[in-house]
Amino acid sequence: MMRIITGSAKGIPLATLPGEATRPTAERTKEAVFSMIGFDIEGREVLDLFSGSGQLALEALSRGAGRAVLVDRSREAIAIIRANAKKTRLEGGCEIICSDHAGFISRSKGRKFDIVFLDPPYASELCLSSLCGLLDADMLKPSSIIVCETGEEDLFKGNRTIESRFEVIKKAKYGRAYITILTPAKEEYYE
Repeated sequence: MMRIITGSAKGIPLATLPGEATRPTAERTKEAVFSMIGFDIEGREVLDLFSGSGQLALEALSRGAGRAVLVDRSREAIAIIRANAKKTRLEGGCEIICSDHAGFISRSKGRKFDIVFLDPPYASELCLSSLCGLLDADMLKPSSIIVCETGEEDLFKGNRTIESRFEVIKKAKYGRAYITILTPAKEEYYE
């Protein structure tokens, strides 16, 4: 059972989609992610680009984030996200959007986020395309934190050009999940 770990909605259980369509972040992994990014969440703008059940963005809101945009292309996932937002009483801080990642990014150029969660299907290349898309669409601040959950250790899959655009802050492995926390490389803002 998934639940909110701490904050205003602490202990509230969350619904997930049945079956294998989505792979919710394990509670232990979620706890580790939030301890890795620290407690500097208060008032921050959050983007959860492959939201699934919405648990990462809702956890951030429960911990004091100012606003969260939850994006998923699945209508079923969007229904679960809405139900979870209502159940946690955090819907006032949510903007829930049914869209694929590329469509959302292309419509949101220049909209800045402090914290971004990227947890696409492990077999996809969507983490890399999302990272490039967010930078190219000017959606990251120099101080933005991007949390990537992937099924393999090398998030960049050997692509040193993309890797050079980011600075890796922390890396860890939890079960099958590899967590990589990034920030934009300083050169991105001083070219």
